[in-house]
Amino acid sequence: MNDRPFYVLLGPDGAGKSSVMAEIEHRLPTWRTLSTDDAFVRPEHGLVTRLRHDVVGEVLPHLGAAYSADFMASLLQTAVVHLKDEIQRQDDDVPVVVDSYYYKILAKCRLAGLEENPMYAWWRSFPQPRAVVYLDVSPRSAWRRSGNGARLNALEHFGEFPEWQGFEDYQESLHKLMLEEIRELPVTIIEEQPSAAHTADAVVEVLTS
Repeated sequence: MNDRPFYVLLGPDGAGKSSVMAEIEHRLPTWRTLSTDDAFVRPEHGLVTRLRHDVVGEVLPHLGAAYSADFMASLLQTAVVHLKDEIQRQDDDVPVVVDSYYYKILAKCRLAGLEENPMYAWWRSFPQPRAVVYLDVSPRSAWRRSGNGARLNALEHFGEFPEWQGFEDYQESLHKLMLEEIRELPVTIIEEQPSAAHTADAVVEVLTS
């Protein structure tokens, strides 16, 4: 598994990873794209999609009251293990791009107040990618892409309600923690581009160079 051509596409909320993953599928048809976003989950893995929606719709609105941060992290771990399993299922000669892997989930769990958890050590023991492509985006641009906060969930901002300052502070903290998590890996940072197509151009160039 360590020798498989395995890359991670990472970035803060609103960076455009899903759009870029869709472009990679179109432009690099021999590559495999792995993500827990609805559009990339196979029908036989419908439970992954349902659990993801339940976290957003059922757990996050009641986090700290009906549900603890430990409970939330336990559910999010299903996404992490799913991605690890899917990487392992691929043929050795199939290059793979993984959406965020465990890096973003780990950072979000820490921002939710779960600074340490035994699961983190297990996640960090998973095979590491050959490289990470990090899509950077300003919090202001990401805020606009979210409909000025209308489409945010509770793991995308600080505070009870989605407001600009809580969003900016959260995204800056998320950026810092994710870069901290991948500091030992080869990382290429793609600065904010004028369109999703331009971003995809830059990512494909990195992956195929």
